[in-house]
Amino acid sequence: MYVANEDSISSSDDVKLKTRFQGQVLVLYAKIPLRMETFLSSLREACKQAYNQPITVKWIDEEGDPCTISSQRELDEAIRLLHANGEAELNVHVFLGIPPLPGLPCHGEDKAVYRRGARRWKKFYHVNGHRFQAKRLNRRVQCFFCNDYIWGLGRQGYRCADCRLCVHKKCHRAVRQPCGDQQNLVDHYAGNTSKKDSKWTVSLNDFNLLTVIGRGSYAKVIQAEHKKTGAIYAIKIIKKQMFSDDEDIDWVQTEKSVFETASNHPFLVGLHSCFQTDSRLFFVIEFVPGGDLMFHMQRQRKLPEDHAKFYSAEIIIALHFLHSRGIIYRDLKLDNVLIDAEGHIKLTDYGMCKENIGPGDVTSTFCGTPNYIAPEILRGEDYGFSVDWWALGVLMYEMMAGRSPFDVVGMVGDVEQNTEDYLFQIILEKQIRIPRSLSVKAAAILKGFLNKDPSERLGCNLNIDEALEEMKNHAFFRTSIDWELLEGRQVTPPYNPSVSSDRDLQHFDTTFTDEAPNLTPDDP
Repeated sequence: MYVANEDSISSSDDVKLKTRFQGQVLVLYAKIPLRMETFLSSLREACKQAYNQPITVKWIDEEGDPCTISSQRELDEAIRLLHANGEAELNVHVFLGIPPLPGLPCHGEDKAVYRRGARRWKKFYHVNGHRFQAKRLNRRVQCFFCNDYIWGLGRQGYRCADCRLCVHKKCHRAVRQPCGDQQNLVDHYAGNTSKKDSKWTVSLNDFNLLTVIGRGSYAKVIQAEHKKTGAIYAIKIIKKQMFSDDEDIDWVQTEKSVFETASNHPFLVGLHSCFQTDSRLFFVIEFVPGGDLMFHMQRQRKLPEDHAKFYSAEIIIALHFLHSRGIIYRDLKLDNVLIDAEGHIKLTDYGMCKENIGPGDVTSTFCGTPNYIAPEILRGEDYGFSVDWWALGVLMYEMMAGRSPFDVVGMVGDVEQNTEDYLFQIILEKQIRIPRSLSVKAAAILKGFLNKDPSERLGCNLNIDEALEEMKNHAFFRTSIDWELLEGRQVTPPYNPSVSSDRDLQHFDTTFTDEAPNLTPDDP
């Protein structure tokens, strides 16, 4: 058995077992077919019980009722129902001993233990005898598996409760070192000391901070010059104190990971380096001098169809690349589409990305910018890459119509206007009206992307390569885009931002650029 990814849906060849025992949650993963003997021995091992210790195992069915698993037939039926109901995990409770009489509760069993949220459970992930827990590490520690530093905020790493071995969350399943081999553990960390640091460490002292170019709810972005090379970068700065110790902030590690994945892609902002101080995190990323599509749209009001076609085609290439790497973007909007010095686009801001999504896998987190959130998210459904294609439809509508498809006047039921609830009701219920000024082909592709049913939406074929071909062959693109030249940045952009130098800030809002780039204790 091995550990499951926390919130992804497992394949049909294995089953995730979320096992509760004496105040702990033990996350295991088992291959199917699963024999009763293997099932019980794995549970005993995880619960640290002797091989001959009698235990009672109960699983929770779709109605929330506990059902005993005492035979191979009952185990097979539990797994069959799990898959039939589309559930992600088998919730199991383990009790020591057996009931005094059939039908009576076990020792320590009462109805309260089956209520979700009724008590706090300590969660452990079992791999090769290790019992990993998510931990906030108060000092710099190298990951035992990949040797990179465990980097970020909050509970950014996993530490074994027994041998104290530390790994990234993303690396813990790959650990082959058995728990308890302390000498090997000491040798490993002793062999990875300051040599790597002394040669490659980047710090704030390597940069001249020039001016603020952006600010969000949790970070600000500063244009900076590398002192040694003179190269211009953007530095995204996040203040650690904005997050509580208990808050889930996996997005920080995810953003770093996606920045690394995106490096060298023609239509994605990549990472130069990253570092941290006691109070802040720093992402040194590409500086893109042409501003963003939001700033461009504020000047133009709306774009000609051929401009929107060019930008959306490059966005399709960028999104397909992320999807092919198992990443849902989840934050496509005008503000996150940058224009480079030549007029090509680059997507940025990967804080909402979801990694490790395979073919057919789904997730369920409610997130996104309200105006771009897909109907399936609002309905509380599991979703995959479909949400990015819905957001592209919204963005294309904004480019060609000069307004959001959800700028609707009037009341919907008893919901007040100008609230998120009102907006969400519009997204879910109102028919989207395409402006008559748009061409038939433009109207058709907007209807394709803005289909409220993700199973029928353009781009949502489960085979993402086939989905890409369907989009490329849509009438809106078919006769006017040479996709091979486009991917090679060989198509001349319809708009050139006419940037005079890599320090030119004419395409950035003066609200930001007039601000001094000082890092004071109160800066977010």
